[in-house]
Amino acid sequence: MRRLPLRAIWAVVKKDLGVWLRQPANIAATILPPLAFLLIQALGVGAVGRSPVALVVQDNGQHGAQIARSIEQANVFRLSVVDATRALTLLRQLDVVAIITVPAAFSQEVDARQPAPIDVTVNNLNLDFTSDIRRAVPDAITQYYQVQGGGSPIQISVNEHDLRARDVQFFQYEVLPTIVLLLMISGLVSGGLATAREWDTRTVKELLLSPTARGALIAGKVLAGFVTTFGLGVLVLALTFALGWVQPQGVYWLSTLGVMALVALFAAGLGVAIGALVQRVQTVIGVAILGAIYLFFLSGGVGVLAFEPEWLQNIAAYIPLTYGVHALEMAVFYSSADQLGRDVAVLAASALVAIGLGVVAMRRGIAR
Repeated sequence: MRRLPLRAIWAVVKKDLGVWLRQPANIAATILPPLAFLLIQALGVGAVGRSPVALVVQDNGQHGAQIARSIEQANVFRLSVVDATRALTLLRQLDVVAIITVPAAFSQEVDARQPAPIDVTVNNLNLDFTSDIRRAVPDAITQYYQVQGGGSPIQISVNEHDLRARDVQFFQYEVLPTIVLLLMISGLVSGGLATAREWDTRTVKELLLSPTARGALIAGKVLAGFVTTFGLGVLVLALTFALGWVQPQGVYWLSTLGVMALVALFAAGLGVAIGALVQRVQTVIGVAILGAIYLFFLSGGVGVLAFEPEWLQNIAAYIPLTYGVHALEMAVFYSSADQLGRDVAVLAASALVAIGLGVVAMRRGIAR
């Protein structure tokens, strides 16, 4: 008597989950690459987000204090307020990228309505640092003139209107693509290994001789990969929420989890297809991690896709991860459903195609 399909599917899922939990090396292979990317991004943001600068204030007058306060409040520098000698030492030791000096005669020259220069010494070892200083110093001077109001010789008014209600730090912006990368690697690795292991250990013969329908075997493989992938993604999302990196609000928790589920289903189906085609455990790990990383980069995972080169944007339009990242950013950062229907439709269609590929690849592998 044949078993009920649901019982057979559950048996496959239970067996694959048990094997997955007993393979810490495979779990590490899933988690370590995204963590490495997150660490690299955190170090990069810490290095270039706010340039280290030495501020030397030689003027004791009112205007000298005002311009120094404007520089400190510009929020674009990591300032060290030191004397001229110490500033030169820091610059030579590469502890700061520039020295901003407010000369002793600054207040006197301002009161006399004469040119009052501020000295900026920049170590142009890196164009990114140099450009930041070149843009930030004029901005601080602009703020200096603005706070003086009607008493300023130059009337400046800055009226900022933000398009979005929330400011998102660059590191936070990179968390969601990293979660998508984690989902992709996890789905490819868990689905691929669970499938390839049947051929690698020759247990596929036992499956063929069992009374279980082949459709149930394939569904069980996909579902097991989905469960491990989605569960891991939810765990990481909860951790990032606890750390304050991502803050979904209200109903957007549902859209966030729904999008993650679709990405996990797409990755698991594709993983089953790769496992059935490759049929070797070690090969699957390499193909899965390399493939996920390539998809991550080609979907614009390391920056803002709208600002990337046009050729990359054209490629990203055909990669499902692009739509997953966009949907998560809208839901998590901006509490928005902008183009959510398009993103969900693309992800759902991609998941169905991936599962279809997995079905075809596994049927062909079983037939051989």
